[in-house]
Amino acid sequence: MEGLEVTVLLGLAILAGTVLAPRLRIATPLVLVVIGLLLGFVPALRDIQLPPETVLLLFLPVMLFWESLTTSLRAVRQSLRYIVPMSTLLVVASAFTVAWIATLFGVPFHTALLLGAAVAPPDATAVAALGRLLPERMFMKLKAESLTNDGTALVLYSIALSLALGENISGWSITGMVAVSYLGGAAAGIAVAALVYLALRRARDALVINTTLLLVPFVAFLLAELVGASGVLAVVFAGLIVAWSHAGITTATSRRQAQLAWPFGVYLLNGALFVLIGLEVQYVVHDVPARQLGTLVAITIATWIALIVVRYVFLTLFAPFSRTPRDPRFGHHHRGRIVNTFAGFRGAVSLAIALSVPPSIEGIGELTGRDIVAFVTGGVILVSLLVQGTLLPAIVRWARLPQDETAAEEYELAQRTITGATVAVLDDLAAEHGISDEVRDRIRRETYEYLELANARAYARQSRADAASISELESMLSTPEAGNHAGAGDDAGAGDDADDEGAADASWARSTAPSNSVGGAAMPALSASPLEMIATSDDIDLTQRSPITRYEEATRLRLAVLERKRAVLHRLRREGTIDDLVVRRIEDHLDIDELRLRGVDPLE
Repeated sequence: MEGLEVTVLLGLAILAGTVLAPRLRIATPLVLVVIGLLLGFVPALRDIQLPPETVLLLFLPVMLFWESLTTSLRAVRQSLRYIVPMSTLLVVASAFTVAWIATLFGVPFHTALLLGAAVAPPDATAVAALGRLLPERMFMKLKAESLTNDGTALVLYSIALSLALGENISGWSITGMVAVSYLGGAAAGIAVAALVYLALRRARDALVINTTLLLVPFVAFLLAELVGASGVLAVVFAGLIVAWSHAGITTATSRRQAQLAWPFGVYLLNGALFVLIGLEVQYVVHDVPARQLGTLVAITIATWIALIVVRYVFLTLFAPFSRTPRDPRFGHHHRGRIVNTFAGFRGAVSLAIALSVPPSIEGIGELTGRDIVAFVTGGVILVSLLVQGTLLPAIVRWARLPQDETAAEEYELAQRTITGATVAVLDDLAAEHGISDEVRDRIRRETYEYLELANARAYARQSRADAASISELESMLSTPEAGNHAGAGDDAGAGDDADDEGAADASWARSTAPSNSVGGAAMPALSASPLEMIATSDDIDLTQRSPITRYEEATRLRLAVLERKRAVLHRLRREGTIDDLVVRRIEDHLDIDELRLRGVDPLE
């Protein structure tokens, strides 16, 4: 098929999946995989191939960079004792376990090790798409793990491929390969991020900033590949550093543009990948002789079970070593480990590795090594997405993990802190910018009202949480099975929270809205007629400061207040008081306020 036809087909498939998923109450990636499988029954569509280079060099850098930008760096630092063994030792253990199982079916060891390297790493995009219902800390740990384990899998693949091609591999060469992969990838990512910081710290054009940031993942990946290092780690390091320093290299306009463009673009890439995975599985199945299907299906099921068992055993053995003081609740008890185990999905990176296997690799019978690796890897991806992805919501409900309120608490703390700090220095800001007492007092009233609103929200949330806890305890005491219905109560509470917050916002907006009067005379309603002139009062005191002057003063003071809030916000992040994701959430609101005051820069 022509490129334009494939593009239209993928777009229609993504659109259909986006429309159907909410109605079927199924995660969108699962619907898209099924759509890909259904399209694969059409022979002409089944021939659409997914080149491994497309995934590794085009799709993967963009998606890894975005996931790195939206990952909490504080969570990564706090969970290093979990992330490092899970992204290295677990990948190696999974790969060799799968290789051992495949040899039981007669697969040569080097081919079996290629299979193990392909299916060992959980996929970052699949985890990000299907793991949103997990507690925040567990989700961040899984996401950080899946961002870094691809590098280990690619090193394993290189070693296994060298063995399969008959090259001489020694312990020193393996050590050097691992060292260059990790250290070189990290160095490449850090170098690119440093160059970007130097280039953008004085830039103010939103298009220049966002175009530069779009090039970062590709440049980091390319630089790492040129020195024989891990492009995956280079992109991840560059993304984490850019995310930490984004306040110094971006503007409110560039951040709003990126916040609108990146999620949509990544969603389209993810959707296309899931559809192509379904098509590729159909192609691999139809390319295998029918008499060999039974053996390959058996290897696939055994491999999938082995991956689940190895992950659970590894989590159990390493739980005492990965425990952190601030994260004592999630992932260490029995039910948490089961949730963590079933959240390890395989995705496009595994398929790209499998399709990179040369056709000349030895297999069994009529099957080449590439046939075996591609079929089993595609089957494992399909089973992990459809089976684990379908079961995960039920498993999370069964596990009844404690709700993680840390993000909400830190958000409320940050809002109250930056607003209170602004109130404390409002007089100094007004004097610095030459603001009249009238305008200063009006801004002070608005700021106080917002501070009261933030305090009221915090109190209301805490009251609802306390009431929910008391109600849950009472229901557990009255009926043993009542705990199974806790989810419905939580949803209802969330709805009440949204209603209360909306009502509070509406009330605050009414209290801070400008009065429809000038000089004491009421002004006609704006909705009376779109073409009606608004009458002005005849008794305006011309000795007073003009409305234009007051508006300009209020704008200058509000912008100064926003800058003060940003300074306090980033100080809280540097001190470790609030999380990076909380900073991004609050900064989004500050950016919107700034653009409302300054106006949006038009695109050239």
